[in-house]
Amino acid sequence: MIHTVWPYLAVMLLVAGLFPAMERRFGWRVFNVLPPIVLTYLLVTALAVVGLWQINDEIRATQSMLVSHMVPALLFLLMINCDLRAIFALGPRVLGVFACTSVSLFIAFIATYLLYKRWLPGDAWHPLAALSGSWVGGTANMIAVKQGIGMSDQHLAMSLLTDALCYSMWVVVLFAVARLAPAFNRFTRAESSGDLQVAERAATGPTTSDAVLLWLGMALLVSALAAWVSGYLPTSAMVSATTWTILLATGAGLVVAHTPLARFPGAGTISGALLISVVAVLASQSNFHGIGAAPLYLLCGVTIIALHAILLVGFARLFRFDLYLCGISSLAHIGGVAATPILAASYSRALVPVGILLALLGYILGTGFGLLVASVMSALAGS
Repeated sequence: MIHTVWPYLAVMLLVAGLFPAMERRFGWRVFNVLPPIVLTYLLVTALAVVGLWQINDEIRATQSMLVSHMVPALLFLLMINCDLRAIFALGPRVLGVFACTSVSLFIAFIATYLLYKRWLPGDAWHPLAALSGSWVGGTANMIAVKQGIGMSDQHLAMSLLTDALCYSMWVVVLFAVARLAPAFNRFTRAESSGDLQVAERAATGPTTSDAVLLWLGMALLVSALAAWVSGYLPTSAMVSATTWTILLATGAGLVVAHTPLARFPGAGTISGALLISVVAVLASQSNFHGIGAAPLYLLCGVTIIALHAILLVGFARLFRFDLYLCGISSLAHIGGVAATPILAASYSRALVPVGILLALLGYILGTGFGLLVASVMSALAGS
């Protein structure tokens, strides 16, 4: 059994790198259903359950310190590639599809919670609120919402599993419906967006060792400064000092994204490593208590996606959106920046930059969206 910090950290880093390395090396199909980040969470949780390390004061303090500093640093780095000018240049039709997708998901989450409320007592709404952050942004937004609302690590497992399995189902549907585009566009009276032109952001070059050190140092400094400033800001039942820290770090990243520093390589690589490391640390504090509730949350996830699809089709009919933009916007929310360009390319290569920019916009808005959903669900839970 591990009793000290350094062996504990060594295990966290090894496990965090294991599944991404296996996916890159072997490309097994299991990773299409359960991404490396979910497998990492499950493996670390299993190691915690069998007692590989002892949760003593030293390790507990290390876990708390790592999460409180790494999450804001992670969000800062994720924002570096989010160029708001390029996003706004997409035009009203594309941004309108994105807005309608967000609204449809908001309605779907609240309606689903009301539908299953009797089986989700107390704070059982937490996994849905965290999931909403992920289904507008990504896993980093899920973790940010988790920290902001004080969700337990046991509940995080429900969010991650629901995210992975429901997303896998939905992405298959979105690929499969491409052949229905002509009929869908006739129904919505829309023109195809396959010829939409968007300028792609220039590559920044390979990641070097000095870039890693500079970005990591800057991210940790921003995290520390955000935590310091948040101590002077007002708090409430739903907006804690942690919430302010997360929002300030996100804002700082958006500011830096519009400076020459954004062309410096490495932020994306480091943020990916930080994300899976944070998930590993969070999993190390949890156990399988409550895992029996997983089918209920999976049912909630399927219901949310079904309601979202119905509402989005209604918006498409009302505002004359075509199938390609609807599919890309939906996956930009639910799937994120990794999967959306692939779907966009299968529709039309001209739409790849659109998919990337919409997914990046989701990263910007995901945390705020999740906190808004959490605020509404909290009010409904108390009613």
